[in-house]
Amino acid sequence: MELTLLGHSCVLVEAGGGRVLIDPGTFSSFEDVTELDAIFVTHQHADHLDPERLPALLKNNPGASLYADSDTADIVSREEIPVTRTEAGDHFRFADLTVTAAGSRHAVITEYVPGISNVGLYLTAAGEPSFFHPGDALDAEVPGDVDLLGVPVNAPWCAVKETVEFVRRIGPSAVLPIHDALLTDAGRQIYLRHIGGFGRDGGIPVRDLHAHGTLSV
Repeated sequence: MELTLLGHSCVLVEAGGGRVLIDPGTFSSFEDVTELDAIFVTHQHADHLDPERLPALLKNNPGASLYADSDTADIVSREEIPVTRTEAGDHFRFADLTVTAAGSRHAVITEYVPGISNVGLYLTAAGEPSFFHPGDALDAEVPGDVDLLGVPVNAPWCAVKETVEFVRRIGPSAVLPIHDALLTDAGRQIYLRHIGGFGRDGGIPVRDLHAHGTLSV
């Protein structure tokens, strides 16, 4: 499995002969991405889906289908863009890569912000590691063991104590920091020390791509 971080929460996953892009948002650089089988969106917030750049992404990837949580699918459909709704338990297959949806709701930001849907994504291929991208939620029940966990580092909806407990609950072999565009470099390192140091007894490996980069697992 090869994962390329394209900024913030946007991850390109290549495994089992499939090529999938997750969360092409405003803080991410995905203009040159082509030959996709699918584009997945965990939820509607602009840092996970840039509606202005979505048409160009789809045009550059004519063989790719768009998949999104129910609230996002409603929004996209109004623009007459074909989209498949994702719900927890759904399975989608691209060559030998399987994407399984997990979770249903975005984490609470404050009681004054209306709630929206959020569907995390569990990616597996026979003989290759597994990867889970939670979107903006820490409570999904993942339908299998997780080798590499995408971990939101910073957001208005979470505290580092919740992030650490999320990592400990899922129990991955290693973590991939995502969702960090609001941080300075110095502040980011503080978060990573907490996540890496306390995400498992004795610490857990942090595969840090720092905004952009590719990781083979």
